[in-house]
Amino acid sequence: MRKFWLDCFAGSAFVFMVLGGLYGITQLRVFDAFDPLGQALGDMELTDIAFSQIREDPPMDTNIVIVNIGYLSRAEIGQQIINLSKHKPKVIGLDIIFSCDWLQDSTICPQAYDTMGNMYFAYAIQQAGNVVMAHKLQQTAKLVKKFGDIDVYDSIEHTYPTLMPGAYEGFVNLETEAAHQEDLKACRRFNPKMMVNGQRELAFSVRMAMIYDSVKTNRFLARDNELEVINYKGNIVDWHGASNYAGRYIVLDWDQALDTTQFVGEMIKDKIVIMGFLGGDLTDTSWDDKFFTPLNKKYAGKARPDMYGVVVHANIVSMILEEDYIEVLKTWQEIAIAIVVCFLNVALFVYIMDKNEKWFDAISVTVQLFQIVLFSFLMIEFLNWFNFKFNVTWTLAVVAVVGTSFELYNGVIKSLAEYLKNRFLLFKSRWFTKKGQ
Repeated sequence: MRKFWLDCFAGSAFVFMVLGGLYGITQLRVFDAFDPLGQALGDMELTDIAFSQIREDPPMDTNIVIVNIGYLSRAEIGQQIINLSKHKPKVIGLDIIFSCDWLQDSTICPQAYDTMGNMYFAYAIQQAGNVVMAHKLQQTAKLVKKFGDIDVYDSIEHTYPTLMPGAYEGFVNLETEAAHQEDLKACRRFNPKMMVNGQRELAFSVRMAMIYDSVKTNRFLARDNELEVINYKGNIVDWHGASNYAGRYIVLDWDQALDTTQFVGEMIKDKIVIMGFLGGDLTDTSWDDKFFTPLNKKYAGKARPDMYGVVVHANIVSMILEEDYIEVLKTWQEIAIAIVVCFLNVALFVYIMDKNEKWFDAISVTVQLFQIVLFSFLMIEFLNWFNFKFNVTWTLAVVAVVGTSFELYNGVIKSLAEYLKNRFLLFKSRWFTKKGQ
């Protein structure tokens, strides 16, 4: 029995050594590759299937109105704000940053010298009185040199102060693995709040939700999660069929918001209005400020992004106000599950080797395939049933290599250990014999 337990512990340790070796040598991000089963499938996660295919159709969120600003000038955006604010929305969010004014350069930022347009925009912001402006958290070169490219920030890109009298602010940074704005971006998570130079900064969506309903928003912030998984509810009207659950938000194109005859006041009154870029018009296929999300119809091998950033922010607001959050496993829980599953697999393989070695290959492969299917099923259905992201990437990685790793341990490592042990005993015996003479 002692030998059995020794093999179980030693075999399990060897499995993790193999995983660590693969990760360290190849730098292929093995653990991410099994979230779930392959970066070959692009940015897919198995839970995307639950979001896009399995869940019941979410209802339309009539508390939020999304407005396209297209390529309008500041004065024209100001006119949109005036038209909308007449109908008393609870809050207006503007997902754009006018920061080039700081440069005082007519070539780089000619709009900074449009005095009348800027005054009209600032007047619209001030008159509305409940506007949330976007700002962006930044890293100085000194900080990057010190800590590397991590989520630590020491500066903020603001809209020029004279353009936003009396406005609130929130950061629009979204969690993606893209290195640059032009890269393909998959967005599944966001930071609700960040500390910048000792000051708490709220996300753009959280700030809007706070103005609309501070009680629910404070309950959300009390969760105190550094990252939250976005519980996507749907998209705006989609003329090109890129996204599931299209038409879940009321949307106005840029020209409709400029013409007060194109919408009725009841659409806007006491609502959350979020203004941002949705293309040149709603039929545009622009990729600017656009993300891949779990609602993408092509959840594996995606062809094009499906959701504009302003709609991502709308989904976050919906999640907060509906208090419909997604729970996740903590890192230590993921590792603990992987260790337990690894140990049980190794214990089973040791038992099979001891009782009937000729059946080992057939049984081990069957057991591994069964576990991969089971854990993949649970990852999908836990999100569908319980709003719980059962992330077992470490476990899937362990299951994928445990059979081969155990055979290496049993056939090579144990034999080598036995050989070294015998050589040591032989050396020890000869040494004592020689010493006795």
